[in-house]
Amino acid sequence: MKISGSDLLVSQSPQHAVILGEAQRNGAKSKDLLFANLAAILLFCFLQMTPALFAQNAAHPGARTVMDAHNCYPYFEWWSDRIDRALSAGTPLAIEQDLGWYTDPKTGKSWSIVTHGMPGFGNEPTMKQYFFERVRPIVEQALRDGNHGNWPLITLNLDFKTEEPEHLRAVLALLNEYRDWLTTAPRTADDATTQPLDVRPILVLTGESDAQQKVFSDEIPVGSKLLVFGAAHTNEKNPMAAPEVLEPVHATNYRRWWNNPWNVVEQGGQTKAGEWTKEDNLRLRSLVEHAHQNDLWIRFYTLDGVDKKEDLSCHGWFSSYNFGSLSAAEARWRAALEAGVDYIASDQYETLGKMVKENTKEH
Repeated sequence: MKISGSDLLVSQSPQHAVILGEAQRNGAKSKDLLFANLAAILLFCFLQMTPALFAQNAAHPGARTVMDAHNCYPYFEWWSDRIDRALSAGTPLAIEQDLGWYTDPKTGKSWSIVTHGMPGFGNEPTMKQYFFERVRPIVEQALRDGNHGNWPLITLNLDFKTEEPEHLRAVLALLNEYRDWLTTAPRTADDATTQPLDVRPILVLTGESDAQQKVFSDEIPVGSKLLVFGAAHTNEKNPMAAPEVLEPVHATNYRRWWNNPWNVVEQGGQTKAGEWTKEDNLRLRSLVEHAHQNDLWIRFYTLDGVDKKEDLSCHGWFSSYNFGSLSAAEARWRAALEAGVDYIASDQYETLGKMVKENTKEH
């Protein structure tokens, strides 16, 4: 006898109908539970990925503004506390180290020293002593804590006073000792194409010279890591030229930042600057926008402001960088912050650092 589906449904007892309804409800609950579990897993994965995503955002041009501690090293026996002053402003920050190649006249032995000028005396600190070992506790704690979106914590800005090949290679060897601390990128045959950064607590930047590129990039085997990133070449003939004339190229894998004196913003630089104007602000913003459109970090140096000239000499600061008053410097700092300048260099670490912290925003 042939029985239709409708006959089965009609012939079901009330008890069977109750069981069937309960099964259907349980099935719906199981689906709801499954979707809830999937949503929880996806949320967990997103939260795990978020710090890494933020970290990549913090490590690209235009992401944030940091105080750049200009000439952050002793002059002879004076001002050896500069790195402590800079670090007291908190991270993230940049620290500039000037380097020279010293040769002992008695032994003939040579090594890199932290110095503002040459010839040295041989008693100057090394970068290993003055910088790397000083920041060791900060970096090791950061590595234990992991990246929470604020790496690199420290940008190390190298200013070479002498560029002997053996000097550059000695500095590269030192950087290799600390390579686990350093932000890197793969060295590829095509330098014109930027590669993703492996972001670590320290980012190392250096100058625009081709001698530095030869050692820090060209001589690095393809497949190895770049530990240092150079500055873009700048056309210095006319400081007030259009941004695309001053810096006409896009970032490369090695050259990732643009270093500028203030006279590209205000004609004549700090000592010729008057009141901060709308035109000055537009000029500043055009330079910053050009840099970021070309995937370059941008730095301006050196923005100081003191009222009394004796305050310059007693701190080892230079009159050529002085706007003439703290309020004049603060007007430029504030404009640079609002424009999204990546690195504002100053000798007034604590004051500028405080302003940056109080006005930090995502660009």
